[in-house]
Order: sequence, then C-alpha cells, then structure tokens
Amino acid sequence: MFKNMIKNSWQKMVLVGAMVLLSTTAGAQDIGFSQFYANPLYLNPAFAGTKIAPRVSLSYRSQWPGLASAFTTVSASYDQYFSDLHGGVGAIVLSDRQGDHGLLTNTMFGAMYAFQFQVAHDIYVSAALQASLVNGAINWDETRMRFPDQLDPSGNNGFVYPTQATAPQNQSHIYPDFSVGALAFSSYWYGGVSVGHLLQPDQGFYSEDTVHMKLTVHGGALLNVAEEARRTSSLGLATPVISPNFIYQYQGGLHYFNYGLYLDWEPFMVGLWYRHGSINSDAFIFLAGVEYENIKIGYSYDITVSKLANSTAGAHEVTFGITLPVPEKKKRVRAVKCPSF
Repeated sequence: MFKNMIKNSWQKMVLVGAMVLLSTTAGAQDIGFSQFYANPLYLNPAFAGTKIAPRVSLSYRSQWPGLASAFTTVSASYDQYFSDLHGGVGAIVLSDRQGDHGLLTNTMFGAMYAFQFQVAHDIYVSAALQASLVNGAINWDETRMRFPDQLDPSGNNGFVYPTQATAPQNQSHIYPDFSVGALAFSSYWYGGVSVGHLLQPDQGFYSEDTVHMKLTVHGGALLNVAEEARRTSSLGLATPVISPNFIYQYQGGLHYFNYGLYLDWEPFMVGLWYRHGSINSDAFIFLAGVEYENIKIGYSYDITVSKLANSTAGAHEVTFGITLPVPEKKKRVRAVKCPSF
C-alpha cells in the first residue's frame, strides 16, 4: 500500500508535505551522515582537537532526492588543539532543509571544548562539552505546500480540497541545546560515547515538541598497523590497513546499528557500511575517498534496501577536509588514528 502511494510525483509531494507537518508536531530524529569520520565533531564533540593540527571539515548531503529534494544538509566545522588549554576547541555550523525549496529549515551553531589527558602509556582520553543554538523555521507557502486532507480520496483528481492546516503564530523558533561526549584511543583502537540534547529542548511551533536525547556509541580498530609498516612503496601507496567499525545510536525509541569496514591504502580509502534500523534493514553505504598531504575529498552513496528503495533514489554525500600546519606545541600530545571518512 505504501509503495503504491508514492508512485506518482504528486503523491510524493503529499508524502513530503506530511513529513513537514509531522515534524512540527512529533519528536523528529537527528540528521544522519554516512561519512561519519569526515564530520567528526557531529559524531562526537570529544573529537575536537584530536587531530592536533587545525582542521576544517565540510559536508554536503542530499537524502532521498527522489522525493522532491526532501532533505538537504550542509555542515562546516573547525577544530584544533591548544596546549595552554590542555585540550581542543571546535565549532560547527549545520543547516538542514526539508521539503520542496526548504519548507522546513533547521540551522545549528555549536561550540565545544574537549579536555584531553593521558591515562596509560598508550591510552588517551578526551572529554567534551558542547553548547549550541538552534533555529527552526517554517517557510509557509500555501502555493507549494500540500497536505493529505487536500487529496481526492479516489486518487484521480489530485489536490481538490482546501486544507485545514494553518500557519503557526511564530514561524521561527530559537532554542539552546547541550551535548557531552567522551573518547578514548590508543595507537590501534578508538571508541567513544556521546549524549546529545541533554535538556531535551522544545522545538515545537504549534505545541510542545521535545527533541529526544540521543545516545551514540562508536568504536573501531586499525589492523596490521605499525610505524615501520606504513612505509611508502615505489607506486606511492602505503601498506594497506583494514579498519572495522561500529556505530550504535538511540533516539526517541528508535535504534540504529551501523557496521562498517574500511580499506585504507594511502592515499586512497574505500569503505562499506550496513545500516539497520529498529524494524528492518535501511541501507548499504559505499564510499571512496582520497587524502593527499593536507587535503581530503570523499564521496558516498546510500543504497536504500527498505520499502522506500524504488522511490527515494538513495542518498548522495560529498565531503571535503583540509588540515592546516601544526602550530608550535609546548608539550608532546597524541593525535587520534581513525578513518578519515
């Protein structure tokens, strides 16, 4: 039944309109990126400063473009380590557009500090606090918005009835948000946990709409890695490194399991992830990237395997990163070793 509902383009618009309306009246899920480590501060604020060098990360994601560009997300972040602060400082900006021409938009600006310390010979820990401001806005345009109550029940005449939906009194809503995170790592493994939306702020336009707390647990390892094994060959390729990973997320009663495997053959990297939701399979994620000196570029594509597979057109994601020269340090610190995408 659901497949039949979204076969035609105008029916897809109904689905998008319903998504926009429901997102103002029910707790929504956070945006999910597929190149998790290309956007590290979004994954866990404890990654701030773990590269040691100043780092700029940019991400663009187009999710479900088959549904009239239903979701488009752009993020940019910057972080670096400061020895005088014994930790890293970072900032992130994220803008998400939902519906045709951005009928619903959310813009977030966050700043974070991550205190770093050594707990054993080869084990380091980073603990972070993030404070953010979020602005949600509805671009109420009745000429472009479509709602289910406008649809001819017979399905033959399209939108023939006036909608009972009305614009909210305030079409823009700003609220504060707070998150925490922790990260532990050594030369061969890394793992962390973060908790977003600690105070579960209200994002509603019509009535109270709580942003559910989000738990993220992630970890991975670097196999066959040794300093002497990373020597560059005559072809300019380093020794291959395999990196298995997992990411678990829980928010608003929904569970998401992500299992991934990277092959890092410097300067190239390829990866495959599988995402499983609370109820059924969601997507396979294929990604490829290249990292040369201080610049990296990555691309990934989500192949939807759920019931939406024939209508959403998956998801495209492009990332770009640049690492700036390392400032002079007063003491020796360790950078985290983990995938770049």
